[in-house]
Amino acid sequence: MNDPTIREVIAGEEVHDLLLFVVAGEHSGDALGGKLMAALSAMRPGRVRFLGVGGPLMTAQGLVPQFPLDDVAVMGPGAILARLPLILRRIRSTVEAAIAAEPDAVIIIDSPEFTHPIAKRIRKRNPDIPIIDYVSPSVWAWRPGRAKKMRPYVDHILALWPFEPEVHRKLDGPACSFVGHPLSERQAWIDALDPALLQERWGLAKDAPVIVVLPGSRASEIGRLMKPFGETLDRLRKAGRTFEVIVPVVPSVRPLVEQHLASWSRRPLLVEGEEDKFRAFKLARAALAASGTVTLELGFVGTPMVVAYRVGKVTAPVFRRLIKSPSTVLPNLVLGRNVVPEFHQERATPANLANALAEAMDDGPGRTRQVEALAQLPDALHLAGQAPSEAAARIVIDYALNGRGWPRPDSKARG
Repeated sequence: MNDPTIREVIAGEEVHDLLLFVVAGEHSGDALGGKLMAALSAMRPGRVRFLGVGGPLMTAQGLVPQFPLDDVAVMGPGAILARLPLILRRIRSTVEAAIAAEPDAVIIIDSPEFTHPIAKRIRKRNPDIPIIDYVSPSVWAWRPGRAKKMRPYVDHILALWPFEPEVHRKLDGPACSFVGHPLSERQAWIDALDPALLQERWGLAKDAPVIVVLPGSRASEIGRLMKPFGETLDRLRKAGRTFEVIVPVVPSVRPLVEQHLASWSRRPLLVEGEEDKFRAFKLARAALAASGTVTLELGFVGTPMVVAYRVGKVTAPVFRRLIKSPSTVLPNLVLGRNVVPEFHQERATPANLANALAEAMDDGPGRTRQVEALAQLPDALHLAGQAPSEAAARIVIDYALNGRGWPRPDSKARG
């Protein structure tokens, strides 16, 4: 009698028509993968099995993981370099596991430094396995040549941003479909949050406007923005304005934020956790934020904002040459027009930020223009009638059932 294959071992005594190999390289990818796997299982109850790399959310949905996600979920050049021998071993072992499993499809999720080398090696070893990339690299912002280089080893990109299919078409990248941003799946949860609870808990003055300040989640961002952000608030106070300030923080950077608050003339309220963060967004009259994902969250809630960003003097010329997009603010890119003011490098001064923030707070054309534009953002971030994870799951199933022959030449999958 022949030895059982990995597919037979995973399936046990039941017959499961799809075996998928799913690879995430960090915890944000684990969250996306968990929702995708739940949608796949709902569409084909009891008929899908999962192998691959992921964290607790993917494991909860039935993933048989190859190793702990924390082995490879590291950020920053220094941390990656220190862990490089282990990461390279994990890349090799993941490829071996995928080849041995002979899955119906491979899904790589974000983290291109980890997932793309895996995809390249799988394609070389077994060209017949469809490979789907969930989350496109930011080819629209920098290094656009990556799009065309992905074509040999990625069959389809599941895009989070509505403009990405057209970007990949122009750059001769892989087939690409907009499936929606996962933030849209949280709309009911966000809508249910009562900002008054935050106001009551911390005794905030109900007649004073609130400014939310978000100096970033990385040490370098916090180090460069905390001082000018504090000076921006001082300028507004010297102009006679009264307001409350809330700074949402994550535990990992709170000590650093506390350290930089020594340069502020007044201590703000610091809050932690997703619920209080979104309550603060809903409570705020305006926000002062570092460029990043948080601008999308603010825009989704409808909070007018001013955005700033600074990098080191040595890095700045390089970034100016590499950045190709017309804006670094995600709501601007999604909406296709620059409605959120942004200030970079030498323009990110307290004077410029204070003037823009005053305009965002005061009733007038500037604030109205932002509020009306941001109101369109939730609809722009999802496909009508289906959640992002459901739209993504349908494409994955099509490839898993039909192989690399899908999408057909007449398919509209690229848009």
